Amino acid sequence: MTEQKTWRVVQWATGNIGSRSLRMVIEHPRMELVGLWVSSPEKVGRDAGELCGLPTETGVKATNSLDEIVALDADCVLFMPQGTDWDALCALLASGKNVVTTRGDFHFPPRMDSEKRARIEEACAQGSTSIHSTGSSPGFVTEALAIPLLSLQRGHGLLTIDEYADCSSRNSPDMLFNIMGFGAPMGPFDQRRAEHLKGDFGSSLSQVAEAIGLPCDDIEAVGELSATRRDLEIAAGTVPAGTVGAMRTTITCKHQGRAILRFRANWYVTTDIEHDWALRDSGWRLATEGDTPVTVDIHFPVAEADYAAYTPGLTAHRPVNAVPAVCAAAPGIRTTVELPQIVPLYG
Repeated sequence: MTEQKTWRVVQWATGNIGSRSLRMVIEHPRMELVGLWVSSPEKVGRDAGELCGLPTETGVKATNSLDEIVALDADCVLFMPQGTDWDALCALLASGKNVVTTRGDFHFPPRMDSEKRARIEEACAQGSTSIHSTGSSPGFVTEALAIPLLSLQRGHGLLTIDEYADCSSRNSPDMLFNIMGFGAPMGPFDQRRAEHLKGDFGSSLSQVAEAIGLPCDDIEAVGELSATRRDLEIAAGTVPAGTVGAMRTTITCKHQGRAILRFRANWYVTTDIEHDWALRDSGWRLATEGDTPVTVDIHFPVAEADYAAYTPGLTAHRPVNAVPAVCAAAPGIRTTVELPQIVPLYG
């Protein structure tokens, strides 16, 4: 019997998603945590096990030194910060460490800034390494799940991916009211939000469009708001009747003027709104329109009280599972279309 490979992994950042990823690496039967980078000075020097809620120490202490991480002997870095540090990424890749990231910058290289793309590709060539962007959305639902559904067709019309996120149980007043705008007076949709989603989701959909031979030549981003019909008390506070109770952002990829791929982010604190958006419980719906149309509904079968503990895994687990495939891939920016199917290792 051949000896099973163990991947030496670094976790970069310990936010909500990073902490779940960290724990999964520590508990993984075929991975060894060899390093941990943190942004907060208060976390420096603390054990990785403590930082992800495990009762036992790992012996791996957190650092905020890029040089210390670069000096490690590691196969892969799980890169999950709030922003993309291009200098750090280039240093990690050039040092011989592959990268799997939840940052959405690398879903479709042709849509990247040309200078940044050149820097990353040069670092990959220098370190003989690869980098891959993935997660639940974008990533799994817009690429890994979309492609098999399209494989049932020979004539393609439109693929629509609806994401539903019920935010009513989230006790984050600043996020819901000040940043997202729930409970605010009705007015024009802030187009900057639509453009922000257009970057990540437009790139992810463009990857699929290119792969199926219908390259995207235009991406449209449209945002809409809908008012709640009644006063609401949600976990974060009060949402008065007539104020923003739901928002929908639609990213549409077009080929020669025809819509071929569409992602709709439906975020809401109530389904009792002025528009008929057919809102449902949190999850996804994928619907193909072609010669063999199908509809797939995905629900999250957990209690509302367990959502906070459940949802980080949706984004964190796929990157962890992708480590072996990315480490084995050819150097460069690798996409879902290019990589083999991501198969999790449980033993």
